[in-house]
Amino acid sequence: MKVSALIQAILVVLVFSFSQSCKVSYSFTGATISPEIKTFSVQYFDNRAPLVQPQLSQIFTDALREKLQGQTSLNLVTGFGDVDFSGEIKNYETRPQAITGDETAATNRLTITVRVKFTNEIETDKSFDTSFSRFQDYSSEKDLSSVEDELIKLIVEDLMEDIYNKAFVNW
Repeated sequence: MKVSALIQAILVVLVFSFSQSCKVSYSFTGATISPEIKTFSVQYFDNRAPLVQPQLSQIFTDALREKLQGQTSLNLVTGFGDVDFSGEIKNYETRPQAITGDETAATNRLTITVRVKFTNEIETDKSFDTSFSRFQDYSSEKDLSSVEDELIKLIVEDLMEDIYNKAFVNW
């Protein structure tokens, strides 16, 4: 009886020791972020679109910072962090979408395209330089200025999800 208790104790110690030497990161967001990554930075995204929405650069930059602060345990730093996001707003346009029988647009589409350069100093193979584009349709009976703020909010939310997933979710 004493031998089996001794074996059980040794097994418990071995299992505990093994579990302490393994590093596993869990996330409820589906993210897999290396434990060595402690900080992130987001550079200001300049608006280089042919049609410039004056507040979009600040809205986009702030939204990316807020997304990362809310979805990760990384610390925001000025300068350059272990992971860094930079880039530019490349396009901001509205176009007619669904044309009706009398050749007028039933809906218009607002599209925003951003180029994101993601630099991962710890896991350099996960770095990327990619363009992301999202859109929202709106009724042609409405003037863009009356729906623009809400459309931008929805599009930026979609862009944040895409960027976050590309950077941290390895599905």
